[in-house]
Amino acid sequence: MIAAFPMYDRPELATSWDLLWHYFGEAYGDAPAQLTRDLDVWDIWQSPDLLLAQTCGFPYRSRLKDKVALIGAPDHGIEEAPAGHYRSVIVANKRFEGAKLDTLQDATLAFNEPISQSGWAALWRHFEDKGLRIGPRRQSGAHRESARMVARGDADFAALDIISWKLMRRYDDFTSDLIVVDMTRPTPALPFISARDQDKGRVQNALQDGLQSLTFGQREELFLHGLVSLPQSAYEAVPNPPAP
Repeated sequence: MIAAFPMYDRPELATSWDLLWHYFGEAYGDAPAQLTRDLDVWDIWQSPDLLLAQTCGFPYRSRLKDKVALIGAPDHGIEEAPAGHYRSVIVANKRFEGAKLDTLQDATLAFNEPISQSGWAALWRHFEDKGLRIGPRRQSGAHRESARMVARGDADFAALDIISWKLMRRYDDFTSDLIVVDMTRPTPALPFISARDQDKGRVQNALQDGLQSLTFGQREELFLHGLVSLPQSAYEAVPNPPAP
């Protein structure tokens, strides 16, 4: 079996993610000894040996939902979104200080992936709802690289997963060159999944137990305070955007 938390597993947090996995293993009984950190995310998500991983809502609803078991959504313990949900932060280069969202119409967007909920789908919906156009687009490959591109001036703005943004603010100096312009509406947070033939209840219980074994400070460090049970329909209700 394999397990991974690829979406927020930064080097600075590796010890805490490993500790969560240690506690999961104690509760589960025969889990892999270590997290997998050297495979492509699609290989992880689609593996028949997957015990537990975290994916993005857009890949889940568009390609994975009929192939995996939905374990739950994280309670991030943040004031910007209810438990089980998150949102995107729209950031711009600091030269846009004081500007409103419509100033970014036709500006250059840095986006991580075409199948990203927070980096593309949420932004597309936000601009559609406000009757605004999204201008030229440059794909970065990762939220952190999108933010770097905007900070360098290689792009004008980006939409970032709010947890990724909070971690960047905590660890990355380049965020001093960025300003927050707006936030999108909350949507279901990045789901935890397992292979379809895993014992879903057993995985859920072990993850809950693992989280409760962490200290409050460790849960704060990971922005992971609990597990929320959301139905598949909550993810399916989010509209899919056109390709960037």
